[in-house]
Order: sequence, then C-alpha cells, then structure tokens
Amino acid sequence: MQTLPNSDESPDSQHLAYGREVADLLSQCPAASWVNDLWDIYTGYMLAQKEMGYNHRAADIFTSFKELVFFFQRVEGVKG
Repeated sequence: MQTLPNSDESPDSQHLAYGREVADLLSQCPAASWVNDLWDIYTGYMLAQKEMGYNHRAADIFTSFKELVFFFQRVEGVKG
C-alpha cells in the first residue's frame, strides 16, 4: 500500500495519489463486486444489531455505507 500525500503537497499530486489508491483497491475486484460485498456487510451488521443492542451511531454508519455504495457505483460508471 502506498502512502497518501500530506497536506503540503499540491492538490494535483493528492488527486493522483488518491487515484492510485482507488486503482489499487479496484485491482482486487471490480466496483460492482465491492457494491455487492458492501450490501452483504451492511446486511450482516443490521442483523447483528438485535444482539449488539442500540447504537447511537446507526444513522452515521448508514450514511457512510450509503456514500461508499454510491462511490463504487460512480467508479463503475467511470470505468464503463
């Protein structure tokens, strides 16, 4: 895994570094697979909530999940 840029670097070099990280992540499996895996992970998380009890961050976690799904859907559209 590469090191992400620090705040002293130019925005262009930061974007390139983030792009390399995304490319590395997508080299493991396609964006559509990430979306399916995220749904499986979130579904398991929701099913486990009954046993784990109330989580005051549930709405934040859902928002993070939703944004990750949308991210991979956008990436899939870019690659297509």
